[in-house]
Amino acid sequence: MEFLEVLLPIFGIFVLGYIGEKKIGFDTKTISAMSLYLMSPVLVFRTFYTTKFNSEYLYMALYMFVLCFALISVVYVVAFIRKYSKAETCGMILASVFMNNGNYGTPVVLLLFGAIGLDYGIILMVIQSLVMCTVGVYYAAKGSPDGDGVRSALRAVRRMPMIYGAMLGALFQAFHIPFGKSVQEAVDLVANAAIPTIMIVLGMQLAKISIKNLAKEKISLSLMIKLAISPVIAYVLTLFFPIDGMVKQIMIIMAAMPTAANTTMYALQFDTEPEFVSSATLISTSLSLATLPIIFMIVL
Repeated sequence: MEFLEVLLPIFGIFVLGYIGEKKIGFDTKTISAMSLYLMSPVLVFRTFYTTKFNSEYLYMALYMFVLCFALISVVYVVAFIRKYSKAETCGMILASVFMNNGNYGTPVVLLLFGAIGLDYGIILMVIQSLVMCTVGVYYAAKGSPDGDGVRSALRAVRRMPMIYGAMLGALFQAFHIPFGKSVQEAVDLVANAAIPTIMIVLGMQLAKISIKNLAKEKISLSLMIKLAISPVIAYVLTLFFPIDGMVKQIMIIMAAMPTAANTTMYALQFDTEPEFVSSATLISTSLSLATLPIIFMIVL
């Protein structure tokens, strides 16, 4: 029941965006761009400004990047066997590689491990955000029908303000640059609104999905990679890192989270299989109600 108490508000926000799109109708791409380019960088800046880092976090960062590229390799193998196009492969990467550590994983970690575990959960969330706004944006731009391949992908990565938000936050912390109370309140207002906005955008995009047009085979393969293969690879990787046992548990649980909501924004922004990526997000999030308890029983 406690687990459901965490999940119900999350699903409630998705439903809010879904109803808004069905009943009113919005320019989803514009709202997505606002959350991606204006609000999320402030959230990342605040996290890097307020979080004290140590050597253990370096292992966590290395783990996240290795896990990311291991899953990308799995997708490329599947894409080669199934003869997917470039756009299909990039869409599969967005749907299968990046996990929802922010508005789903972090509350779950708080429920399971308390405040101590939450600190590590937030760090993994931030690292995952950096992975998504670099590697994720690269593949979203690479698969765009309007792009010109690698060059446009690299240009898109350089234009992602979350990277600069992280750099600026770390710089402010390193030099102990203080904020006035009014500035801090403004930063908090925008940062706190970022994740709910992303979730509402996801609900809006889900409202446009036609179940009849779902690519059932691709969705099934994506779900297998995201919900089953990802935590197995994560478990193997944690065996090689000299970190605390609780942190390893959190890493595996985070890897078992469903598809990240941010990938829907990237897919929508660059028109890279947005319906498929949104479908994977919706279905993986729903199925996680069954898969996550199994992971808990194995890991904890």
